[in-house]
Amino acid sequence: MAAAFQFLHDNPYILLFLTVGLAVGIGRLTVAGYGLGMVAAAIVVGTALAVWSSMYGVKLNLNDFTKSLFYYLFMYGVGLRVGPSFLNSLSREGLRYALLGVISCFAGLGIIVLGARLLDLPLGAAGGILAGSQTMSAAIGSAEQAVSAHAVTLPPGTTAEQVSAMIALSYGITYVWGTVGIVLITKYLPKWWGLNAKAIARKYEDEHGVASADVPSLSGWRSGVSLRAYRLENTAVAGLTIGKFLADNPEYQIGNVVRDGKSIGCDDNLVMQLGDVIALGGNKEHITQKMGLIGPEVADRDALDIPLDQADIVVMEKSVVGKTLAELRTNPAANHLHLVRLERGGVPIPVAHDTRLQRMDILGVVGLKAAVTYGGNLIGRIVRPSTSTDLLTLSAGMILGLLIGMIQFPAFGASVGLGNAGGLLVSGVIVSSVSSRLRFFGNTPSAARNVLEDIGLVVFVAIVGINAGSSLLEQLTGAIAMKIFAVGFVASTVPPFIVWAIGYHWFKINPAILMGAVAGARSHSGPCREAAVEIQSNVPWIGFPVGYAVSGVLLTVFGYFAMVLA
Repeated sequence: MAAAFQFLHDNPYILLFLTVGLAVGIGRLTVAGYGLGMVAAAIVVGTALAVWSSMYGVKLNLNDFTKSLFYYLFMYGVGLRVGPSFLNSLSREGLRYALLGVISCFAGLGIIVLGARLLDLPLGAAGGILAGSQTMSAAIGSAEQAVSAHAVTLPPGTTAEQVSAMIALSYGITYVWGTVGIVLITKYLPKWWGLNAKAIARKYEDEHGVASADVPSLSGWRSGVSLRAYRLENTAVAGLTIGKFLADNPEYQIGNVVRDGKSIGCDDNLVMQLGDVIALGGNKEHITQKMGLIGPEVADRDALDIPLDQADIVVMEKSVVGKTLAELRTNPAANHLHLVRLERGGVPIPVAHDTRLQRMDILGVVGLKAAVTYGGNLIGRIVRPSTSTDLLTLSAGMILGLLIGMIQFPAFGASVGLGNAGGLLVSGVIVSSVSSRLRFFGNTPSAARNVLEDIGLVVFVAIVGINAGSSLLEQLTGAIAMKIFAVGFVASTVPPFIVWAIGYHWFKINPAILMGAVAGARSHSGPCREAAVEIQSNVPWIGFPVGYAVSGVLLTVFGYFAMVLA
């Protein structure tokens, strides 16, 4: 084994990607539905390899430039993801959920700082506990930034390597309950308050038109736009232009006309004749309301062989912002589009007839090209799927973030700034917010952004684990481990109860929605998913996005402040 570890020592990039590969594989393993995930697995694998190699006298270590580079890419990716929804949290409707996220984050930070001081925990423990107990792995990076930026003073005889090892150790000890605990708490909070969340969710679904989570995956019902072919036999319609017909029947749209076996298009000035086959499109209900308006339905492939358009529409028009989907449906043009999904801040949310649109919401629609174009002009801006990434904007955003990170201000008796990581997070928020409004620059497809986040964080954490492993055994004692777990347990358990009590008793938030808000306040999708399964409803996802964006930003940077304050 000594030769194998020496080989890994001499070939650091093989070591790095071996660690990443093992972390991804182990992270996929689950027991009773729960698993470490690849990020937590990365620090476990990296640490284990480093400790194992140290037993053979081989010290594994990877350079800090690589570690910082991948972490900076991750932080910029986070900013790109949460940017639009973070700004939406400042709206009147989102303030309640944003405030719950702020309360949860500050409560967790306060408990950790207080616990670290009372129990006299080693330097680095507070940052690791925050990252683990709040399941925000990115906080490991901001905690390390506090050391590299000399925002904390190392005690005599303590090295930066030892502090990094303590951060990793504390993260590993507190992460498991941080993950499992918030899931269990979120699922059972309504029961502990004597509430039937399932019944409450059903009532909400009925009142607001939200699709239930337990709808069969296969069903004979297909909602939305319908396209059918009819042979024109109604003499009252024959002789009308398409424009005149649509003016009299605005709920419909004509996609094609076939005459004598040939498609002749659907220009507004085209005069319809007896025997023409008309491809008529519209809402399913409207299609069936005027049976016989044109003539009998026929199966004509030439008429119906019309490519449908699919696009995302970004809500930008002031006249639409604040309107419910039901109000939007009163516009005849809306009947020509099928809404397939609604995203807010990168998170899909349930579609209800009284869901109010917010600026920068994303509507995924399907329909005839003319209808999609009209809908885009009515609602905001059409965004076509693209696999290309604007690398010029990526470079400019990274430079902007690094410049922001250089700004410092006096605090805690020293000069404090966001640092490179915090600056890149802010830069990502700025770039994504601006590009989502203008849409002519800065395209970063979700897949590309996910790569920035996933590989950036897992590589960074793997390197932290590898570099920490060699000095980990020197600091690990049973007493320290128990103290770290105790602080992490309290910091993970108490804030969700505070958020629930305030949300339910003060803000009067629907309990089913509040379950998602509690999960969002901890920036963790797992509890929201489990809550939705528990009550068999999609309603919890309504309260999730805003808190998710706010807490994602705060918890990421709070690793730094946990180190400074503790």
